[in-house]
Amino acid sequence: MRRHVRAVISLVSVLSVLAPATTLAQEALEERVRRVLSEVPLVDGHNDLPGKIREIKTAAGDVGLYDLRGRTEGDTDLPRLRAGMVGAQFWSVHVNVAHPRPAMQQLEQIDIAHRIIEAYPDELEFAGSVSDIERVFGSGKIASMLGIEGGHVIENSLGALRAFYRAGVRYMGLTHFGNTDWADSATDSVVVGGLSPFGEEVVREMNRMGMLVDLSHVSPGAMSDALDVAEAPVIFSHAGARGIADHPRNVPDSILRRLPANGGVVMQLFYPPYINTNTDSTATLAEVADHIEHIRDVAGIDHVGIGSDFDGIPTYVAGLEDVSTYPALFMELARRGWSDEDLKKLAGENLLRAMREAESVARRLQRTRPPSTRTIEEMDRTVG
Repeated sequence: MRRHVRAVISLVSVLSVLAPATTLAQEALEERVRRVLSEVPLVDGHNDLPGKIREIKTAAGDVGLYDLRGRTEGDTDLPRLRAGMVGAQFWSVHVNVAHPRPAMQQLEQIDIAHRIIEAYPDELEFAGSVSDIERVFGSGKIASMLGIEGGHVIENSLGALRAFYRAGVRYMGLTHFGNTDWADSATDSVVVGGLSPFGEEVVREMNRMGMLVDLSHVSPGAMSDALDVAEAPVIFSHAGARGIADHPRNVPDSILRRLPANGGVVMQLFYPPYINTNTDSTATLAEVADHIEHIRDVAGIDHVGIGSDFDGIPTYVAGLEDVSTYPALFMELARRGWSDEDLKKLAGENLLRAMREAESVARRLQRTRPPSTRTIEEMDRTVG
């Protein structure tokens, strides 16, 4: 009996020593992550807040009815953005693929995004370049950029594409869930076999302007064709690793292996069905980290980032339920042995480097190449 009592006392003594040590280790991880995210902007590649606001029924698109200073019904508000240490955000300005006037709807969505940014001048500021992002982050505000989700909105017009750039758009996804006339979607039938000749011209014109080419949602054939044509880094604003979860929305290893030559970045999304295809709607934070590490292992540490898809997803990864939760993911990677330098690359340095290279390519191309006036009728001879 005495031996048993002594064993219990000994175990309690050990646990009393281990508990503070465990707490200290956790606090050290938290401090590391906070330091990292205070030194470089955490750039999220995709948040659908403007679409969320557009869905308000009482007054369509009325930014004032969706107060970001308090807790919102969605995934995003200013207090939670601050808790998540977000330094820069690409706000997705996606619109309905089936809308009869997609360019008009796209302009309205861009207007909503700008009004969101302008409604909180002490917290948000538009950023149209890497230097803007760094300046805004340095001022303590969240740098805000715009990204189009689906090339159907240009209505097969390179002039419209240029107008969207002038309106503040800094990336465009070539497709959404359905094909465009010039590019195959990952979730639609193969029609043009990747990119058509006009689709390749869209990529060239985006490179000339300095608009990032977003290959999220496009077919593997379109990914490959875009990489064949692109002179600047591409991005995947919200995608995962197909080598971990074999879903058509994820990026195959064959494409990941091509990213070092291009300089592109895959920004890991948080939507459970793309994280774990063995279940209907559940996934863990550790599985998200597995995707990130797979992208790192195949493409390299310089080619991975974060693109949550918050306010555009109906289900959530446990532990990554809203914009306040990014530090938990970085802590998981830190526990796995990631260095501060690699965490900084994931957080934002990789995306900023890709943007910087795209800006440099655009300056070079603009000295030698005028704006393209090619048409889909002229190049593809399948429309009109």
